[in-house]
Amino acid sequence: MDLTAATRSLSSAVSAAAKLLSARSGLLLRAGRDGLTVGGGDSERAVRLTSAATVHTDGEVIVPAGPLAETLRMIDDDLVRLVVEGSRLAVRVEGGRFALPLLSRELQLADMPPKVSEVDGHALVAALRTVAGTAAKDDALPMFTGVRVQSFSRELRLTASDRYRMAVATLPLRSGGEPIDALVPAGLLAETAKQARGTVGLHGDGTRFGLSWAGVAVTTAVLDAGFLSEKLIESSTVDTTVEVAADALAAAVRRVGVYADERRVLTLEVGDAHLRLASSKQDTGEAEETLKAEISGGRTSPSFQARYLLDALQGFAGERVRLDIQPGMRACVIRSVNPGEVDLTYYVMPMLPR
Repeated sequence: MDLTAATRSLSSAVSAAAKLLSARSGLLLRAGRDGLTVGGGDSERAVRLTSAATVHTDGEVIVPAGPLAETLRMIDDDLVRLVVEGSRLAVRVEGGRFALPLLSRELQLADMPPKVSEVDGHALVAALRTVAGTAAKDDALPMFTGVRVQSFSRELRLTASDRYRMAVATLPLRSGGEPIDALVPAGLLAETAKQARGTVGLHGDGTRFGLSWAGVAVTTAVLDAGFLSEKLIESSTVDTTVEVAADALAAAVRRVGVYADERRVLTLEVGDAHLRLASSKQDTGEAEETLKAEISGGRTSPSFQARYLLDALQGFAGERVRLDIQPGMRACVIRSVNPGEVDLTYYVMPMLPR
């Protein structure tokens, strides 16, 4: 294999593949008349990207993903040449040569499942930024480390939960097709959200789920997603409704949360036309802050872990939100007063006050 490519575009493709897989993964480089294909994968996921290149000699090699990505990232030259030299892949620039070992393992790029619909990439990124971050990080509970992806005739729904909170986002589909219902690893979707551009294709065949956009294709095995549903959360006993600016509430939570106890719990005390945040800790003191708010219903005043409340409000930056507060230890439901293209609903479980 022998090719010349623009350093920036090649570095971008290799870095994207390395992030979507693992820095220790083997990366397949396949050069042919259609340019360069960069890919990799294992039994659970696969990534395929295309990159423009002038191919002098066809061929394919497998090299360590991390070292190649790091090498290309540090090269300042506009063009870079990749050429096989014995048991090494040489990365050549003017005045420099960097040689990576060729790996002997076999690596096949799995075909994508069929495309069933499309969605706007900007809207998908906005939705996944909140929803994927709500999934559990503990692999001991794998069923909570994924995002449930459901497509209907005109709508895409994304759902995730770590048992203490749940985020549900809906956004319109650009085209309809066969429905999808899959539990997809949240980590993969979160990384994908950082890279997706333009129109994003949704792929599925019942056992695999995939996303594609502008020369990039990502596919992964899926789990049964049937258990993860907002219908399991009681939300019909709303006692108190609060409307407030999300940014103002988030800023107050950050400040008052500094004085929270070791559980980082603060209380939202509901008044006639205001919301009062309060927290205290024996060795650091106490804090309170009052915000103007529109109140209706009762005066239920729940307590929340500050971090969970901040994570919820982050998805509503710049908006005015409605908090539907339920009595007892039932979830608080947070929604935008005037939702846009992405309609986000966030459920946060309260904490017992001290």
